Amino acid sequence: MDEIVIRSMARWPDIPDVYGWLALDRRGNWLLKGRSGGFERIGNKAVGEFIGRNYQHDDAGRWFFQNGPQRVFVTLLGLPLVYRLEGDSVLAHTGASAQSVTALWLDDAGGVILETELGPGTLDDRDLALALSLLRGADGDTPDEQLMSGVIAGLAGPELHLLLAGGRVVLGRIAAASMAAHFGVNADPRPPDGQPDC
Repeated sequence: MDEIVIRSMARWPDIPDVYGWLALDRRGNWLLKGRSGGFERIGNKAVGEFIGRNYQHDDAGRWFFQNGPQRVFVTLLGLPLVYRLEGDSVLAHTGASAQSVTALWLDDAGGVILETELGPGTLDDRDLALALSLLRGADGDTPDEQLMSGVIAGLAGPELHLLLAGGRVVLGRIAAASMAAHFGVNADPRPPDGQPDC
């Protein structure tokens, strides 16, 4: 967290929280509520990096941007993190580098889900081809096309794993509809009853 944010939290401890104004899409783009009520992409790189450095979660599974003394809760259009691959390294959309991948799933919508010490996230769909090139069978060989078709279709098959962040991670299956509950994520935080969005 930025030092200026920490200082402002101490100086103004009772600023109300904000809900429904900031969102994160499935490619790691920050979105701000626009005049029309829909979300618009934040295009300013410095603003996006500031949000990323001050992005965290509470014990209720709500992810937020600590904007000075004010918590801005994030509406998640997917999982709270979006991961990219650089070789066998894993980077979050926030710029943080994951030291290890502890779990890996293929969901029923065709997405790849990773869990790291940073939290659960979706692999950016632009990196799926790279992820497939890192996929190995139980024997360490690259799986053939027929086996891959079966895996994608959800058929039972031999153990498959990826070599990521310096380790071997077995590929499992997960239902997209159950991911928020599985990871304890509140994708759409709302204010307590009787309180405004901001």
